[in-house]
Amino acid sequence: MRSKETVQSEKSKDRNAEAMRMRKELARQIAAHAPSLGENPTAVAGLALYRRTKPTACLLAKYEPSITVFVQGRKRVNLGGTAYLCDESSFLLSSIDVPAESQIVEASEQVPMLSMFLRLDMPTVREVISCEELPETETSVESRGLAVGETTTGLLGACSRLIELLETPEDIPFLSHLVEREIIYRILRTPQGERLRAIATTGDLSNRTAKAIAWLKTNYAKPLRMEELAGVARMGVSTLHHQFRALTAMSPLQYQKQLRLHAARQRMLIDGLDATGAAFEVGYESVSQFNREYSRMFGQPPMRDIKALRATAPVALSFA
Repeated sequence: MRSKETVQSEKSKDRNAEAMRMRKELARQIAAHAPSLGENPTAVAGLALYRRTKPTACLLAKYEPSITVFVQGRKRVNLGGTAYLCDESSFLLSSIDVPAESQIVEASEQVPMLSMFLRLDMPTVREVISCEELPETETSVESRGLAVGETTTGLLGACSRLIELLETPEDIPFLSHLVEREIIYRILRTPQGERLRAIATTGDLSNRTAKAIAWLKTNYAKPLRMEELAGVARMGVSTLHHQFRALTAMSPLQYQKQLRLHAARQRMLIDGLDATGAAFEVGYESVSQFNREYSRMFGQPPMRDIKALRATAPVALSFA
């Protein structure tokens, strides 16, 4: 008679084998619908598929509430000194808008890095959380707005069904929202999903901090007054500082600075503004200060940086 440990071991092997099979199938689907390098938008709102064929330098990127499922290759994301390594068995959950460093560390023409990016609709997240039938999960000790988890067979299956809808565009308006709800449910069932639950739960300190983050994202060009920002979050200034740093690994002032510099870079790269015009447009009063902080963040002065970007390829300001 087989022991209980033997039976559990065999079940675990079966689950692992099934997960591996499903990852390979999802990789096949992504490859079929992502013929171009970089971002491949799709007919499903908020869904993009990515193909990368070589490692990259460490780049600055902006993340938004989203999930990225990786099925091939490896990528490293750094937020405030904490490194998140994503491989073919991982998903990256971003529960807030946050700038972070991103680097592809393993990709080739033969085995490209393939990933699926899905922007999360927070009202839908709150709708799923409000369901009384949703089981509580193990609480994650991770307090950052980013988290990496292992893809489950349930999550892989839901992602596969969402991409399958690209084969029948007439089904997308009705079925895509249902599949996205299942993806959110599968995320919430993981330990990493606790971060998403906290951000979306009205009254939670993380939820209040997320409101301050959203306000800053919209009003980054305005002078930062901590009392005003604390009022948006409905908490004390010191509490907001603590919660803000816990989620983003930076202070509100540092966060605002990164938003301003990213926006300035985009305006110069896409809209053709010069450094002076971009500096004033994003809220800087001193062009020399703007030049110093831009050089510190991006490694070289504004116009030299923009010239280098145009000589190669436009930088992805938000990518999976």
